[in-house]
Amino acid sequence: MRARYGVPLTLTAVGAAGLAYAAGYEVRSFRLRRVTVPVLPRGMRPLRVLQVSDIHMVSGQRKKQRWLQSLAGLRPDFVINTGDNLSDPEGVPETLDALGPLMEFPGAYVFGSNDYYGPKLRNPARYLIERVQGRHGLNGNAPVVGAVHNPWEELRDAFDAAGWVGLSNTRGRLKLEGVEIALTGLDDPHIKRDRYAEVAGGPESGADLSLAVVHAPYLRSLDAFAADGYPLILAGHTHGGQLCIPFYGALVTNCDIDTDRVKGLSTHTAGGRTSYLHVSAGCGTNRYTPVRFACPPEATLLTLTARD
Repeated sequence: MRARYGVPLTLTAVGAAGLAYAAGYEVRSFRLRRVTVPVLPRGMRPLRVLQVSDIHMVSGQRKKQRWLQSLAGLRPDFVINTGDNLSDPEGVPETLDALGPLMEFPGAYVFGSNDYYGPKLRNPARYLIERVQGRHGLNGNAPVVGAVHNPWEELRDAFDAAGWVGLSNTRGRLKLEGVEIALTGLDDPHIKRDRYAEVAGGPESGADLSLAVVHAPYLRSLDAFAADGYPLILAGHTHGGQLCIPFYGALVTNCDIDTDRVKGLSTHTAGGRTSYLHVSAGCGTNRYTPVRFACPPEATLLTLTARD
């Protein structure tokens, strides 16, 4: 009996333990990633940028709310929110409560597909199939039928009232103490809401620094930003792969970027120019797949320093 059932039982036990770890511990094991990026003009003081992304708030997620509130203690110079704040149409009040202390700082935001539409239950294996077939979101799949519409307007109005700059297919500026940051953003490429022609032209003159912001790091958006000469692009969406294999990494990115750049700091080259790219693994998950493995939830404190 041991020879016949021992291995399957062992594999079942290991699988159950892994699922318990992914759903019971790691998905709530919030981390702060710290990154230094040399993109400022020489002689300029360092700037501390807090990037939050893919919160996917569901009502009742108290630990996540407290952790997000605690990030205000970092005292960043400004905050960038790269979208997918919601995973529950009823989650707007708790999202705003969690982000309230951060909204005391200068900030800017773009939205992701889950800000606009509620998630649907789907087989996680479809992400692997879509990767093989080159299909991602509305870029390769048919439009979703019967989608739940989230109250994203409430988020937008609260962010705007706090002075955060909306960057959906538009430009904006943040004025800090003695520093002016020019920002160029796109609406979510995952659902084909990006309109780069409306913001093309590259960094603005007269600003101390220009940054590019987008939710999903699709190559067409990264190519456009890099070719136009932006020194740093900030994105989210990928969840870092969410379910990763230790010592190997992510299996999927849920867009057309490669898995080597699914999270963290890297570079992107297009049109003979190279930009730094930072992709946040985010701090939440789709409400129907509340697990993470070898990819803990995160926010990132980027310290921008002078170029060498």
